[in-house]
Amino acid sequence: MNHTITRTSEPETRSHSIDRRAFLVSAGMALCSGAAGAVAVSANQPLARHAIGDLVDQPATTLATMIQQKMISSEELVRACLERINKVNPKINAVVTLTAERALEDAKRADVALAKGECHGPLHGVPMTIKDSFDTAGVRSTAGTKGRERCVPTEDAAAVARLRAAGAILLGKTNTSELTMSYITDNLLFGRTYNPYSLATSSGGSSGGAAAILATGGVPLDIGTDTGGSVRVPANFCGITGLKPTAGRIPRTGHVISFGLGAVDPLTHVGPLARFVDDLTLMLEILAGPDWRDPAAIPMPLSSPTNVKLRGLRVAFYTDNGIFPPTPEISKTVRTAADCLERAGAIVEEKCPAAGERTVEVSTGLWLCDDGRCVSRLIEEAGTTELSPALDWHNDPELIAGIKAKYGVKDCADAMRKYAQFNSDMMPFIADFDVILCPVNGLSVLPFDIENDFELILAGSYTTTYNLTGWPAAVVRAGTAECGVPIGVQIVTRPSREDIALAVAKHLESELGGWQPPEF
Repeated sequence: MNHTITRTSEPETRSHSIDRRAFLVSAGMALCSGAAGAVAVSANQPLARHAIGDLVDQPATTLATMIQQKMISSEELVRACLERINKVNPKINAVVTLTAERALEDAKRADVALAKGECHGPLHGVPMTIKDSFDTAGVRSTAGTKGRERCVPTEDAAAVARLRAAGAILLGKTNTSELTMSYITDNLLFGRTYNPYSLATSSGGSSGGAAAILATGGVPLDIGTDTGGSVRVPANFCGITGLKPTAGRIPRTGHVISFGLGAVDPLTHVGPLARFVDDLTLMLEILAGPDWRDPAAIPMPLSSPTNVKLRGLRVAFYTDNGIFPPTPEISKTVRTAADCLERAGAIVEEKCPAAGERTVEVSTGLWLCDDGRCVSRLIEEAGTTELSPALDWHNDPELIAGIKAKYGVKDCADAMRKYAQFNSDMMPFIADFDVILCPVNGLSVLPFDIENDFELILAGSYTTTYNLTGWPAAVVRAGTAECGVPIGVQIVTRPSREDIALAVAKHLESELGGWQPPEF
């Protein structure tokens, strides 16, 4: 296991707009002064779930308030997180680059600033890790591929810059599958990331390192990306919470899969990962909005989940999407969550969108309609020649020739037509409901050496459906498999209605237990 301590000077963080700067300053000062807000925590409010001795297991919202009210220092919290990472990381291989010295220096500066009455934002002094597929200024950013082994960007990705502008402190980078292209986090640079609830199985992917270190209390916050489920799948298998926002909600600038990939361009979303739903809400407020570089990132309204009433919400739930039948324990978990919402006053109906059965056909057509050139271009831009098993099919001339023989200009046009028709056919379903509740994945656990890779694609169709539509989807733990691995549920809502997804996730977290620390 190789960790790199990166020694750098503080990189310049540029504000993205006057409005964003004003938001961060006002939100940060509100927390500093102890003012009540959607996610602020009163000094008199009991700490969530655990005793104060379990400092690193607390929500980020609680930790931010404790720092800003000088109950703890940022340096104390950073040291506690580093201690937890050093304890758990040799077992799970989640953090692949550790910036301990830089983080401690940043924490000391945060404490000095606070002593002077200066608060840099709602996450002032709160540590985070960042998925290794995001650019981080002055810190190695590999995307899990050998061609980027020594890549040290000079500028933060847009999402990273926004979290740092809100006061968050970077502790290091978390493992990902190569170029984020697999549901199993494994690559030739750093190897596998293990599920902390079952070390013989995968944490999921591609944000598997982020989910694993969050689950073990190493940090309270990370961000992931989701092209077919890469936020939601690891959140599911690691028992944490995650959000794939509406397409265009958060800019992808500075991520290895940014924009300009062609037919599959709309599928990639940036989204927050945390242990607690309230932390997703806070992160979304910070991350949302265009950066005027990603052409798909647009302004859209962002409402607070605290204003959502569960009573009267129209909820459709299904346990089988007609592509891959889930395990019985997954079906039971979804039904338990549906019953929980019904008891809260929601109007619940078992119903599945029929168009969803075309998910694999439509998504496969988009990925292959340019002869797989979209992925080949990522590999070439990285300068990678030796690929991990998840991508080594790009080195198979016979296979590539077969794809080129099958797909041409006409087929590309047909793939785009099928994609548009799929979305058109899905829209009447969501018009009748406020929420869709369903499995996150068809498998209860992810073995590392799955016999049929296509099984991963089929099992992952539960998330891929909503990459195609671009609708927001949250994940929260709602059960546990017999082997001890968490089982989450997926909460899908209409475009720009993350507030409803987060409100439902918060209720299920409260009623069904949410994150529980692993024992290993």
